[in-house]
Order: sequence, then C-alpha cells, then structure tokens
Amino acid sequence: MTTNQYSFLFKLTAKFLKYFLVAIFWFAIAYILSMTFGALNIVAVLLPFAGHLFCKLGIILLCLMTITIILESLR
Repeated sequence: MTTNQYSFLFKLTAKFLKYFLVAIFWFAIAYILSMTFGALNIVAVLLPFAGHLFCKLGIILLCLMTITIILESLR
C-alpha cells in the first residue's frame, strides 16, 4: 500500500461523516416543514429522542475522527 491511498478507516470515517451530515440536514428540513404544516406536536415528541441520538452519534463520530487522525499521522 502506498501512502497516496486512503486507508479503510479513513474511508469509513468519511462515509460516516457524510451520512451524519445528510441526516442532520434532512431532519432540519423535516422540522421546518412540520412547523409550516402545523404538525409541531409530533415533532415535539420526537425531538428529545432525535437530539439524544444525534448527540451520541456525534460523539462516536468525533472519537472515530480522532482515531483516524492519529493513525493516519503515524502512517
């Protein structure tokens, strides 16, 4: 393996970051649409669950990024 190729961990982290940001984007769009159509009661029930989910996934992503940066810098 040459140093110009990305490692599996780097590809995994990049893919996880991409899908995490896409999920946050679509959740924000769904929240705005629910406010527009008056379904804010449903979102108010789901918001604490989604907040905890995104928070935990964000912490996992941050740890994965840190591990990737350390391993790539050692390589």
